[in-house]
Amino acid sequence: MKNALVLGGGGFIGGHLAKRLKEEGFYVKIVDIKPNHEFWDHNLICNEYVQGDLRDPRIVEKAFEGRVYDEVYQLAADMGGAGYIFTGDNDANVMHNSALINLNVVHECAKNNVGRVFYSSSACMYPEHNQQDPNNPNCEESSAYPANPDSEYGWEKLFSERLYLAFNRNYKLNVRVARFHNIFGEFGTWMGGKEKAPAAMCRKAAETEDGGTIEVWGDGQQTRSFLHVNECVEAVLRLMRQDDFLGPVNIGSEEMVTINQLAEMAIKLSGKNIKIHNIGGQEFKDKYGFSCPVGVKGRNSDNKLYREKIGWEVSIPLIEGMKTTFDWINEQVKLQKNNG
Repeated sequence: MKNALVLGGGGFIGGHLAKRLKEEGFYVKIVDIKPNHEFWDHNLICNEYVQGDLRDPRIVEKAFEGRVYDEVYQLAADMGGAGYIFTGDNDANVMHNSALINLNVVHECAKNNVGRVFYSSSACMYPEHNQQDPNNPNCEESSAYPANPDSEYGWEKLFSERLYLAFNRNYKLNVRVARFHNIFGEFGTWMGGKEKAPAAMCRKAAETEDGGTIEVWGDGQQTRSFLHVNECVEAVLRLMRQDDFLGPVNIGSEEMVTINQLAEMAIKLSGKNIKIHNIGGQEFKDKYGFSCPVGVKGRNSDNKLYREKIGWEVSIPLIEGMKTTFDWINEQVKLQKNNG
C-alpha cells in the first residue's frame, strides 16, 4: 500500500483529493487546522485525520513521522474569496501564515525523503497589468515575470513556488507546482465570506425568493474561468505522476465568462425570476464599509502548456459543474432554514 499525506485535507480541494486517493487504495493521512472536514466523515476520505497547526514546525515534523510518504500534497493556506483576499484587512495574516506553512513543509519533505510533493499555487500570482483587458487576459505561464501580483496572497504564492523549486535544485526534492484557477464544486465553503464566486452566486440564487434581486459586486463585466473540483483532482494526479515536468503549470478551464453571466447561470438553475443588482463605488462602501473588492478585470486559464506536457485537457462544461454545485448548495440552504 502506498502512503499519501494531504496537508490541508480538511478543506475543499484537499478533501476531494484525499477521498480520491483513498479510493485508489492509498493509506491517506490528513493534517489540517480544522478538527474535522466540514461535510465529510473522516472514514470516507482518509485513514488518519490529525488536527494540527502547520505553522508550528513541531506539528509538521510529527506529520511525517511513522511512514515514508510516496506522495505529499500541500494545499494548506490562509485564503478565501474576494471578500477575504482583496479588502487588504487580512494581508499580513495571509502572507505570514501561508509562508510559515510552506517553509515548514518543504523542509520536512526534504528531510524525510518523500517520493514527490505537490504544491498548489494560484492564478493570483500573475501580473496585474496583464489582466486589465477583460476580453484578452494573459495568464500564460511565461508571463509571470516581471512579477506584479494583484494581492499579497499572490505574492506569497509566487514566493512559495520559488521556494519549492529551489529545494528541487539544491536538495533534489521531487516537486510538482500548479497554479489553480478558481476551483469550485460541492462540499466546499458556500457562506461566511470565504466562499468563491460560483458558490456565492449559487447561494444567493438559492436564498432569494422568486421575483427578488441578488447583488453582484462591481459592474459584473470582470471575466473569470472556473474549474470543477473533480477535473482539478484529475489534473493534479496526472501532473504528479508523470516523470518529466515539474511546472509551474496552470490547472483551470479556458471557458471564460463574466461574473454577471455566472450569476445568470445560477439564477437559471434556480428556476426563479431574479434580477441582478450590480453594486460598487460609493454605494458599496456605504453599505459594507470598505471598497468593492473585485480583483483584476480579466483572468482566464491558458492550458496550452498543460496539454503539451501532460496530454490531457478538462472536459466538463461550466454549466454542468454549476448544476451539481447549485443542487448541493440549495440543499444546504434548505437544511439551514429547517434547522432555524
